[in-house]
Amino acid sequence: MNVLFEGRRVFVTGSTGFLGQHLTERLIELGALVWTGVIPGESQERVEALPPAAQKVTLDIQSAVSVRDAVEYCDPAYVFHLAAVGVSDSHTDSLTSLQINTGGTIKLMEVLCRRELHRLVLAGTCHEYGARAGTEGLDPPTFYAASKVAAWAFARAYWRKFELPVVTTRLFQVYGPGQPAHTLIPAAVLAALKGQDFEMTPGEQKRDFVYVDDVIDGLLAAAIAPDIEGQSLDLGTGVSCEVREVVELIWSITEASGRMLPGALRYRPGVAMHLTADAARTLELIGWQAHTDLTTGLSLLIDHLSSTVQKDIKAAGERLAA
Repeated sequence: MNVLFEGRRVFVTGSTGFLGQHLTERLIELGALVWTGVIPGESQERVEALPPAAQKVTLDIQSAVSVRDAVEYCDPAYVFHLAAVGVSDSHTDSLTSLQINTGGTIKLMEVLCRRELHRLVLAGTCHEYGARAGTEGLDPPTFYAASKVAAWAFARAYWRKFELPVVTTRLFQVYGPGQPAHTLIPAAVLAALKGQDFEMTPGEQKRDFVYVDDVIDGLLAAAIAPDIEGQSLDLGTGVSCEVREVVELIWSITEASGRMLPGALRYRPGVAMHLTADAARTLELIGWQAHTDLTTGLSLLIDHLSSTVQKDIKAAGERLAA
């Protein structure tokens, strides 16, 4: 894989997000020449968190001119399209989801279909399946998921009409360092480390939890695997676990003193109760499978967040002393 990316020009949209930062770091480690799309008005802190070797280019995914200029400036051989809204915000409205997640993807493909390109990798979501997980039948329960289904459909059309070398990856329950603190696993870990009670749904929904490093490997494999243009691939472990069991495991690893409060929150409307990746099909098509088991992945995240919590406690003590 190192040889395939070394010296290659790569463009990453959504580079300041959770996955984008991990992907950018890995590509640079592999010797790629990386350009990162940064939205106008992005916080300086998030931009500065990107590796110094990553070149920054302004990208307003809602502007056809901005997308064209960014692509022409980067002249990429590979494009990873991660930019999206609503990933961890269920309140994103339908029009915004459509304009950014679907419309932005169309604008990007419209430019790329007229250029030489090795591969465009789109980041989709397991929630496109909704209640029909495990089949190609799609049943999105949210505006975010619906906009991703629409983007996938247009990607198929661009592949058929223009032979655009595009592959869609449907990401399952990704977790790891850098994930927004309000999402399930980091929120549970932080509550456990701080000795706080943790309000949650009954937790009976089953999810395929996959560690971020494995997902990055999967995205890279999707970019270089031969003869998979037009395909959609699940990036998950192929094993599902109840949310409540995951929180119980976090409590066990951390020896938390706070209480888990399952049932304190209601399920979101339309929630799918069982989402598991078709890992066997992905392994067959691109030779990738996840290797990090849940206990190992959670332990890595707990170690990472534990150091963060300790730093926060120390900083708070220093402020009080001053």
